[in-house]
Amino acid sequence: MEIGVNIPAVQHYGVHERRVNVDELDSAVEYLRRYGFAIVKSGLRPDEIKEIREAFDRVNSATKNTYGLESLTAIDEQNTIRLPLALDARFLKLAMNPMILSIGRRMIGKNILLNQQNGVINPAGKTYNQAKWHRDLPYQHFVSSRPLAINALFCVDDFTIENGATLVIPSSHQIEEFPSDEVVQKEQRTLVAEAGNFLVLDCMVYHSGGPNRTNTDRRAVNHVYTTPIIRQQIEISGCLGPDFPADAETKQLLGFGYEGIRSVKDYLESRRKKAS
Repeated sequence: MEIGVNIPAVQHYGVHERRVNVDELDSAVEYLRRYGFAIVKSGLRPDEIKEIREAFDRVNSATKNTYGLESLTAIDEQNTIRLPLALDARFLKLAMNPMILSIGRRMIGKNILLNQQNGVINPAGKTYNQAKWHRDLPYQHFVSSRPLAINALFCVDDFTIENGATLVIPSSHQIEEFPSDEVVQKEQRTLVAEAGNFLVLDCMVYHSGGPNRTNTDRRAVNHVYTTPIIRQQIEISGCLGPDFPADAETKQLLGFGYEGIRSVKDYLESRRKKAS
């Protein structure tokens, strides 16, 4: 269900405090806080979505040519494209989607980092490593008053029941342990979305990809945005280099200035830069 669309006013009594949403951003934030997920429009035109599809296939081919399909398969990486923004500027623009950044800053705080960006393929007629229940901060069993991370899965193709959609357990980000099999079976929801939408999740909500029963691979681009205290999956600034041409906001999002400090000398120099 799309959020904030044609919702009639509800009647109530005995209520002194209530939430009122004035736009899609407010609605997305409320859904994320309550249920751990929301479907959000990207605002991209059909021709821009087509360009991303074509770019996805190019960077997928480039990754396999560089690292070798056999080598990638041996480590279960054949259905993942790591950091596509390093290969095509369209994916940097996708990571900078204004609506997604606004959601991230409302949910996490003013300073957020792009922790990772990965192209994800749900292969036709095969099992894949995302088809198990997991959190995108795996092995963690705690809850927090505000999220440490959110992920935004851009639908390169339509997400349908036939090609696996995405399964979620609503509000599971609010409880530390993984639920019982009974609750999983009864409470899981299937999220379907058209190409060009984002599926936005609290990174602590349990979710899973379903089996792709079609004859066509399903493509998506996942983004994880975090508080700066969490180390990036891959140090993006190191991949792009110190002379990467970007404005200050973009560089901050990508982690420039948040690199690990390797010596006392580097630490003292970082203090001088902050003081100047």
